[in-house]
Order: sequence, then structure tokens, then C-alpha cells
Amino acid sequence: MGLRGAAMELFIKLFGDLLVFVYHCFDRIVIHGYLSGLSRPEQVAYFFRRVVGVPVISKEVLSRRTSEYQNWVEAFARNHDIPIEWAEKGVRKEDHVRPWLRRMIRKNAYGVYFIFKSMEQGPTFRITVPKFPTKDPDHRILARQKSRFTHDYFYIRDEVLGPMVMRVATFFPFQTTYYLNGHSFIEQELNRARIGFRKNDNAFLAVDDVAALQAAANRLSPAIIRERLDYWTFVLGPKFSKKERRRINLKRFYSIAQVEYCRNFIFKRHFPIHKLFERSCELGLWRLTSDKIASIFGQRLNRKLRGKLATVIDQIEHGHHVYRAYFKHAFLKQYEKFSTFLRNELTSNTLKDFGLRKGLDNLEAVREKFQAITDRFASYQAQWLNVHVDFPLLQRIALPVTKGSVRYPGIKIHDTRVIRLMEVLLHGGTRVGGWTAKEIHAAVLTTFSLSEKRYRLNQLRYDLRKLKGHALLERDGSRYAYRLTTKGVEVALLFLFFHKRLCGPLANSRFHHQPVAEHRPDSRLEAAYHRADAAIQKIVDLLAAA
Repeated sequence: MGLRGAAMELFIKLFGDLLVFVYHCFDRIVIHGYLSGLSRPEQVAYFFRRVVGVPVISKEVLSRRTSEYQNWVEAFARNHDIPIEWAEKGVRKEDHVRPWLRRMIRKNAYGVYFIFKSMEQGPTFRITVPKFPTKDPDHRILARQKSRFTHDYFYIRDEVLGPMVMRVATFFPFQTTYYLNGHSFIEQELNRARIGFRKNDNAFLAVDDVAALQAAANRLSPAIIRERLDYWTFVLGPKFSKKERRRINLKRFYSIAQVEYCRNFIFKRHFPIHKLFERSCELGLWRLTSDKIASIFGQRLNRKLRGKLATVIDQIEHGHHVYRAYFKHAFLKQYEKFSTFLRNELTSNTLKDFGLRKGLDNLEAVREKFQAITDRFASYQAQWLNVHVDFPLLQRIALPVTKGSVRYPGIKIHDTRVIRLMEVLLHGGTRVGGWTAKEIHAAVLTTFSLSEKRYRLNQLRYDLRKLKGHALLERDGSRYAYRLTTKGVEVALLFLFFHKRLCGPLANSRFHHQPVAEHRPDSRLEAAYHRADAAIQKIVDLLAAA
């Protein structure tokens, strides 16, 4: 499974029989691209005055470059038949462009498939005339500022990185932002290797080769990312002449603005992962204290700590909750999807919180650091998830079921006839070939001293039909002989233990006779009954006081 560390060994030890596979990878990566030769005011002044040959730098000079680029984008979209639209407020861009992406996938084509235009704030330069006269009458003061102007979003299907987004600021210094997804890169790698998989909602739910999946995730490197970003920036970014490129450094410097690293636990479909997640949240809210959060993030608490330090549960949508643990400007989150996979995800907006540099070349150090943090978080989660959770068996089995055109009534926990029948079937469970209805009927009458009038053969057949409809009973081939299924044995034991070992003794002590605690026999079971009696009495007293 590609797991490392004692924490993963603990998780596998506790839940290995419930897991299909586990993998970890980068999820979302946001990268800023800066023109290293035009990022400072003095560089811009040198570029226009010495390289371009413009004596006076004005807002119109900068705007001319913006207009030229915007005209080029519109011509590019027109020549390649690419839709270009203004983004509407309240409309999610990814949902809007999805039909065009599907069209590209069906055609097995790569390239730009949609362009959005949006008015957003971005870095640019303010130009002012000096307050006092200078030796150079053409001198202007340039200063960094943020202003609102047009940004172009290019939606791209790349051969290596898969679907990605490139945002270009249309005003100097033309800062670019790239939105990548590690799962898209893995998908491309698996397709190239012809490895079968099933992917849904940004997660791999099934794969033919788990080792190949993890190896593909590990192959995402700075070199691969830089090569593809350089290519698309050259094709779609602002245009510069050969003379301008020769006179000044116009290479892009890439820095990581945001990174998400996830560890995915894929469970078997029948496992009640949602109940486990709820239980984990309940325990985590009060057990994940500040010192444990700091320990997970690999740092020590001190009074100079800045940023958040808390645990919360957010409700993203109805029935979908996310558990978050905040530390400085980063947070760990956990959520479940489709009652199938559980995801632990570390999100960082400032790599400085972890003592890491933001340059793209440091991506491998980010991977190692974030792997260790999610590994420690999984260790705590393994302990929290190792608990009993509520499974509504009694509610489910009490409801009628329909199979084809046949409707079978539910089985109630207080149905005395069914309890007697289950006890007889359990005691005769070793009988080879099963029991006929008449043999079962005779055993029930003999065991519980009943007459045929109190429990007729037709009543037994009705009860057998209910058990069979709920998959608790099966026939021996084509013979009319019956025996309990594996599920039937477990349900029968649960019903009998509930009545004879739990509900019956406690009900008797509450309403008929309560044994004196001082003279109870030396029995763990009897001690447990007394503790349960005391707990029930405490709840009764609290309710009475309220």
C-alpha cells in the first residue's frame, strides 16, 4: 500500500480488513509566476527607457501593452474557435466549463478549451510626477500598488498535468497564476501506462495496481511542472520581441502560493465509514488539544505563536461535515465522501509556517514535511476511530423489505415467537442438511412446553418466511430444510443476548428486585450489571432535577 511510519502501521493494524487501499499525493497546488526581470520599479524603468526606447513612462505606455495583449487573446480565441466570456457572479467557473472539458476528453485533444475574463485585484505600478524638479525632466516615480483590472483565465487540458488553469494579469508586470491538481497528473500517468482505475470526485476509488498509483503520485516533480508552465506561458502569456528578450531577463520565477497534500483511505463499500467519521469528530473536538495540534505539526507551543490554534467542525452542505484543526496559517481537515473514502488533507497558504521556502524547487521538501504531518495526524485518527459506533441494526430489521414483488414483514426485537425460534435454530445449528419445518415445530413445542394450539405449524411457516426474507435463513438446496445463514447466526445471538443477558436482568432489577450491592457474588458480569444500574439511576436523578 505504500505506507510508511508507525502511524500507518497502527492504522492498517486496526482497519486493514476494512480497507481496500491507501495512497497519498499532492491535491491542489497554486503557483505564482513572476517575470524576474520586471518585478521591481527600477527594472520596469530600465526596460521602457533603455530597451524599448520610450523616454517618458506614463500610464498610457503601460496601458498600450495591456491593449496589445488583450487584442492578441481575442484573436487567439477567434482563430482557434475557443469560447471567451466574462465570468458571472455566483457562477462556479469549473462547473460552467465542464461540458467543454468533456468534449476535449471525448476527442482525446489537448490545448485551451475555454477563456474567462474577470475583473480582479492584482499587482501593478503607480506612476507619478516628482513633486520637485529633477535633473532629468522625463523622470517618473514608479511604485508598486494593487489595483483592479482584467485577468484572463485559460482553461487547459495538458498532456502531462491534465486539466489545469492559467490566470494571466493583463497589466504590467503580467503576473501569472497556475492552478494544478495532483490527481489529474496521476490520471494522465495511469492512462499512459494503460492501468485501469475508477476516479470520482477528485479521488481514486479503485485501481488495478496500487503500487503504480503511488509511484505516479511520487513522480510529480518541480522539473515536470516547470517544463509545462514554461510552455504554456510562452504560448499564452504576454508577447515580447527578440530584442527585448535578449536585453533583459524575462524568465519566470515560480513560487508556491498554496498547496494541499492529502492521504486517502479507501474503505470497502459496506463499511459504515460515515458513523466512524462522526464518532471521530466527537472525540477529536475535545481530545485534540493545543499541545497535540502542535505535536502533529512538529512544533512546540510558545507565547509568540501567531495565527489560529483550534479545532472546529464545518458544515459545507447538508449532511457533509469537515473536521478542521488549525495551526498558524495552515490547517488539517478530514472528511468522508460516498461512505467509501476518508481523506486527511493538509492545506498551507504560507510555507514559512513550516520553515520551508516557497520556490518551486522546494516541492520535494514540502512533500516530505507534509507526509510526516499527515502521518502523525493519522496516528491520532486511528486511535479515535478504534471505537464502537452506532449501527441501526434493530431499526433496519424492524422495517419490512420488498424483494421483487414479494413483501416481507419486519422482525421486532420484542417478538417472543421469533426469539424462541432463533434459540432453537441456534442450538440445532450443527445439524447437517438443516431442519424441516415439522422438525423445527416439534423442537419449539418441546423446548418451551407449548401446545400445538399456542403455536401452530402455519405460524411457524410465517416466521420462517420472515427470517428468509431478511436473509437470516436459507434452504438446503432444493429441499425444504432450513438453517441459519452467517448473518442469521450473528443476529440471533444479538437478539438472545439482548434479552437474556442485558435487557432482561436490567429490567428485572429496575422494576422487580434489585440485588444488594454489598453482598453480590464475585462476578465481573454481576459487577457490570450494578454499574449499569447506577448509571441509569444517575440519569433518572438528573432528569428529575431538571
